[in-house]
Parts: sequence; structure tokens; C-alpha cells
Amino acid sequence: MTYSSKVSFWLLVLLVISSCSSPTYKTFTKDEVNIVPKPNKILLGKESFSFNQSTKFVIESTLQEAAAIELSQRFKLAANWDIEVAVQNDKPSGNFIQFVSKPKLPQDAYELSVEKSKVSIYASGFGGFLYGVETIRQLLPVEIESNSVQEGVEWIIPTINIEDAPRFSWRGLMVDVSRHFFPKEDIKKVIDGLALHKMNVFHWHLVDDQGWRIEIKKYPKLTEFGAWRVDHEDKHWGARPRAEHTEKGTYGGYYTQEDIKEIVAYAKSKNIQVVPEIEMPAHVSSAVAAYPELSCYGKEISVPSGGLWPITDIYCAGRENTFEFLENVLSEVMELFPSTYIHIGGDEATKTNWKTCEHCQARMKSEGLASEEELQSYFIKRMEQFISSKGRVLIGWDEILEGGLAPGATVMSWRGVKGGLEATEEGHDVVMTPNSHCYFDHYQGPQDDEPLAWGGYLPLSKVYTFDPIVESMTAEQAKHVLGGQANLWTEYMSTSAQLEYMIYPRVAALSEAVWSTKDNRRWDDFANRVESLLDRYSQMDINYAKSAYLISADADMDIVDMTVGITLENELPKSDIRYSINGGELTKYIEPVQLKETTNIQAVLFKNDEPIGKEFNKTINFHKAVGKKIKYKTPFHKSYQGAGEYGMVNTIRGTKNFHDGQWQAWLGEDMEATIDFGSTNKVSTVSVGVLESQGPGIYHPTGIEVYTSTDGNSFEKIAEVKRAYKPSGIPELKDFILTFEEQQATHVRVKVVSLKKHPLNGGTVWLFVDEILVE
Repeated sequence: MTYSSKVSFWLLVLLVISSCSSPTYKTFTKDEVNIVPKPNKILLGKESFSFNQSTKFVIESTLQEAAAIELSQRFKLAANWDIEVAVQNDKPSGNFIQFVSKPKLPQDAYELSVEKSKVSIYASGFGGFLYGVETIRQLLPVEIESNSVQEGVEWIIPTINIEDAPRFSWRGLMVDVSRHFFPKEDIKKVIDGLALHKMNVFHWHLVDDQGWRIEIKKYPKLTEFGAWRVDHEDKHWGARPRAEHTEKGTYGGYYTQEDIKEIVAYAKSKNIQVVPEIEMPAHVSSAVAAYPELSCYGKEISVPSGGLWPITDIYCAGRENTFEFLENVLSEVMELFPSTYIHIGGDEATKTNWKTCEHCQARMKSEGLASEEELQSYFIKRMEQFISSKGRVLIGWDEILEGGLAPGATVMSWRGVKGGLEATEEGHDVVMTPNSHCYFDHYQGPQDDEPLAWGGYLPLSKVYTFDPIVESMTAEQAKHVLGGQANLWTEYMSTSAQLEYMIYPRVAALSEAVWSTKDNRRWDDFANRVESLLDRYSQMDINYAKSAYLISADADMDIVDMTVGITLENELPKSDIRYSINGGELTKYIEPVQLKETTNIQAVLFKNDEPIGKEFNKTINFHKAVGKKIKYKTPFHKSYQGAGEYGMVNTIRGTKNFHDGQWQAWLGEDMEATIDFGSTNKVSTVSVGVLESQGPGIYHPTGIEVYTSTDGNSFEKIAEVKRAYKPSGIPELKDFILTFEEQQATHVRVKVVSLKKHPLNGGTVWLFVDEILVE
């Protein structure tokens, strides 16, 4: 080999070695930066920073090191790297992430500067440094979330400058562990998810009628008896019998004080404050079951195994032992929870027993109280004095406003925004959590395609519109709005997977609503970014809901042309929906599909030319009564008018969501409708579509009668079906089909007999009907 050949050879070797050890660089586009919640300011560069085994963290304090650990642990799991931590004096010349104190930045604010050779995070405290790390985490490939080593991944982030700070100081999620107990590992996983989304409050609903979940050493019966209920898990929540107090409870669980300390410390490492909720004076059957002397009449009761209403077994407000008990309980609670706020519930207290209790009435007389509402106010004010004497702040649901609000109390407004408006007018701080936008126990997709939920409809897009500041608030009132939170009541959630399904991805929408500035939020922009977050959830083994992918149909009938226009849509903008007619070839959906005859429509959502989500399948039935004149003996209720005059004969069927605009309803009355064909027709089948949802008072009919006529004056009963009342907690769509010998008819009359009165409490009940099909 010649000298020049040797030189060329070694230069080639050095080039190869150099190329193997040099960082990989990439130019990112704006579409590849998908941070949730969206930062206030982003300036994207044209280069990138590459992590490798030699990358170092450079810190000034142990507090910064704690934030760095969050990212180093991810690299340990996903890349099997042990990233070294160095102090400022040992800072290398490049390839490092440095944490730099910037005292002037607000709490939880951060600045992130990513250059080709280094990354800098600036903050004034732990929260800001942690959120800077969480942003880096979302800039990295989604594989960083994996708990196993990922091969062939380039750990690259874009050069970028970010200035970011939260809009609100309270960014929370409440999880109810009373209705179902969740082990501490499940709670920690929820806390992990909150940290990813820069949420900072975990509101822990530890006490309710169906279970007492926190160990109180002074009162061991609270967990010995109050934490366990008779196992009726095979029955629907709303249809479970009340057990005798002598029956042993076997379903439940509780957290020891050591468990509590562990979870509180874990949350603190994620910059999350844990706010405990110890209910009073109502939602305490679990405590009364353990200590009956806390109630007005000392009656022995069991821990309810399911739904309970009205809630009358509440603490006695006239007995001193009630307040002694609660002060002792809260003293232990405050030892375990360093949180500024202590939540005392205060909601849904039915004061029936207070009205007849000699102790409560004596208290009202001695304190000069005019009503039981004022007695509840006395109760709350007394507890507020105790809590504030310990240097804490009482917070409760907006019912604590009734009868007068304790001077130092904070209000959590859940029954809409009215409570928040009233409290801020009086100069009190509030946390906004209206059930219209923040109740994650509500359905998040088309109800017919979703697992059983409490009720209501709260899709991802509606959560995104939440704003804790109400437009009618003055600037002074707005200063009292601490922020917002979501609430997850778990009557229908008994597993961690179900819990996650209801939380994710709606918590992402909420996080942006309470973090990002109002003028920096757009639904279409968020919808694009959240899809990347869904991939991250998959890596984290989170059972997130794909409800936003579900296709729904809106139908509109033209009575003149006798056509039905079908609009297909889902929540995400610019969706690629493809449909087929009667099993034919798939066609890209562009505009409403016009139908003139009975047709089956199937539709699928596509992403990158691959089908995703659940298939939509619906048949539009053009039966003999479609578009015919219909006359009602008793008009439908003004609150549920369906599609109006022709709503019962327009081919369009209602869903389990009784607010979908298709249902016509009668309150405590029968439905009787006469259909005029305009000519003689042969008929042999009548089908009546109805809904039952006993929770909101909607019941199946007890009977259906069908009559025919050849002149519109004289009618003959030709078919009848009867159905006895059956208790059920499950919403059900049902077609009552009546077949009979073929008849010649110009008119058909259908009478649907309502249950009218609630079988247990005697209240008036609803009858919901959506379509009368005649064949």
C-alpha cells in the first residue's frame, strides 16, 4: 500500500469513527412539536439537541436534582442509560442539561432554551424546573414513556425557546375512592398522569356513604366496619338492596396512615398537593354505621352497597359528641396531609332528621337559628373555626353557601357557576368545577357505544371550552378564582382500567383550559396535538378512551321530498370518514348522504389510510308511516319535543342519551297518537321505540295498544302487549313489536300506557318514545 493510500485509508477510518460518535441532527416542523398543555410562547429553531449516554445534568441544588431525576428515570427505563448529575463547577463544554435559578419567575413558571450543544431550564422553584422537564419529555419521541429498553430510537429534541407559566394556581382532579376502593399503586399512576399534564392538585375523596377509606387511630371502627360493605357487585349500582346492619361487609378497603404518608410524599415529588376530603354533615353513612351515636337517633345501619337517596343518616348537629368526633378526626387528617386546604364536602344534606331531632332543635333555639339551612351554616362555620385555628383553609362544595358562608371558607362550585359567582361577590376564593364541563363520570362519546356511565354528555371538545372565569364576573371577582378541576365519581368504575378510560384524554383538554392563556387556545390546534399524546398514553399502558374517534350520525328529514339527509361526523376536525351503502364500496364522506328508501349505512374513520376506531352501522327504515300526518291526544312535554310534529314518523331513532333531541316525552301521562296514511294500506306490524333509564325517572310503558280504522272515526283494537314494572339500573333502548293478522287501514292509532307513578316514592315518572314504525 502506498503512503497516499495509507493516509486515505486512515482518514476514512477516522471519518467512520467520527460519524458513529457524532450526534444526529434533525430539523423539526411545527407539526412535530405537540406539547400539552400548550406553552405561552414557542420559538422553534432549525437544529436539534441529541441525548446520548454521555449527556449530563448540571444542577445548583438538590431541589433541581429532584426534577432532573424525573427525566433520568425515563432514560434508565427506555434506553438503559445512567445519566450523570454534575454541579455547576464541573459543567462540561457541551452535551448537558443545566438547571438555572431565576428568582423573578412566577411560581410554576419556567423558561426552556434548547441549543445544539446544551439545554437550559430556568425557574424560581421546584414546580417550574419539573414542568421544564415535563416539556422536554413531550418533545422527546413517545418511546421515552416505555418501561422497557427501546432499540433504534434517536433521542432528539428540536432547538427551541419556550416561555411558559400557568394561568391558574389550582389545576386539579378529584378521584372518589369511596364508591370503589383503588389500591395505592393505582393512585400513584393517576398522580403520574397529572404530572405529565402539569396538574398540581389531587383532590382525594376519602369518605362517603359507601365507604370510609382512611385509617383514624382514635376511631378504629371507622375502618373496621365503615370501610366494608355487603358485596352486591353483581347488581347494578342503582338497584342494590339495603343490607341489614347485622350483615358482615366484605367488599371495600382502606388506606393505612403509612399508605397516606407514602402517597402524599410521592405526590409532592411531582409538585402535586393532595387535598383530602372528609365529608360532613351528609354522605357519612359509613361513619354512622361504625358509630351510630353520631346521628340524630342513634339507629344502627349498614354501609350502603349502592345508590342512596335521599341521604338522611347524617351527623347530628345538636350533639356535642359530633363536633368532638370531627375535630379528633380532622386533627389526625391534618397530621397526615400538609395541604393548605381541607375539604369538608357539605353537599346534599337532607335535613329530615334535623327537623324532628330534639338536640338539633335545641341547638337552633340556643343559637337563634331560623332554619335547618342556618343550622348547616352553623355546623360549617364551627368546623371552619377549628380548621383555621390549625392554620388551614376550609373548602367545600357550593352548598356551604346555604344559610351563610363561613368567613374564611373557599367554595368549590359544582352546580354550574352560580355558587362561584355568589362566593366571589362576597369576596371568597373559589375553585370552578361545574358539572356541565368538569364531571368526568359523564359519557364522553355516543352513549350507545360507551360503557355505562352516570349520565350526561361531556365529550373532549366540550371539556376544552371550559373557562374558570365566567364572563359576567368583574375583574375583582376574577381575582378570587383559584382555578378549576375535574371530578371523577366512581359509582360505575371499579377497576383502574375503567378509571383511566374516563380520565384520559379529557384530562388533557382540562389541563390546557387551566394552564394556557385563553387567546392561545384553539380546538383544531389542540385536536392535532392530542393525537400525539394518545400515542404517549399507549406507551404508558394507559387505557385511554377513543371516544373522539367514534362516528355519530345526525339525520334531517325533508317531509316534502320524503328524503333523509345523513350527516356523518366525529369530534376531530378534518377527519377522513369513509362510508358504504348496503355493503357496497367505501366512499369518502364529503357531504350529507341523501336517502329515499330503507338503507344500511356503514362508516369507518381512517388515519394514514388505515381504519381506526369502531365501525358505525345504522339502518334507516322507510316504513309505511314515514312522513304521514300524526295527531296526539295529549301533546308531548315542552322539554322533550323531539323533531316536532313529524318526530315520531321521521325514520330517525333516539339513542340512550335522552338529550339527543330525538325523543318525545310525557310526564305522568299516556301517549296516544293517530297516524293518517291518506289512503288505504295493508298493515300487519307496529313497532314502538322507547327508552328506560330509571335513574333520571324514565320508565318503560306498562302496556301498548294498537287500533286500526278505515275511516278515521271508528277504531278497532287489534293488538295489545302488557309489561309489568321491573327494577333496573341499566339504560335500555327497546322496540315493542306488535304483530297481527294483516289489516286494511287508513289510520293507525297507538296508545302507550305510562307507569305514571314511581313504584317506590310515588313521584311522577317519564315516558319517552322516539318512533312508531308501521309495516
